[in-house]
Amino acid sequence: QVQLVESGGGLVQTGSSLRLSCAISGGTSGTAGWFREAPGQEREFVASIRWFDGNTRYADSVKGRFTISRDRAKRTVFLQLNSLKPEDTAVYYCAVTPRTYNSGNSYVRDPLKYDNWGRGTQVTVSS
Repeated sequence: QVQLVESGGGLVQTGSSLRLSCAISGGTSGTAGWFREAPGQEREFVASIRWFDGNTRYADSVKGRFTISRDRAKRTVFLQLNSLKPEDTAVYYCAVTPRTYNSGNSYVRDPLKYDNWGRGTQVTVSS
């Protein structure tokens, strides 16, 4: 049974930083991703990482501000959030799939391509 547990969310001011963590147990991690969901909006892709080589992908809205990484030994995925803006306010979810995709494949941006999800962690950015 695959379990994902996120941590690290909180209430911060504009321009601040946070580091989210996602501990994964069970299963096989081919690709891990972070998504976010704001009230009244659909869940949207934030970033993904291919487990075996660390290849990363980002949404345009976070490119240059957020960084996804992983610790293979601890099976933990991180999301470093810098220069936070009020529009980054959302519940952030970690997700994983045993599949890997070629660089440039848009599947990593599709939440339906992920098999297991965490419960989410709230990030609130005040102006």
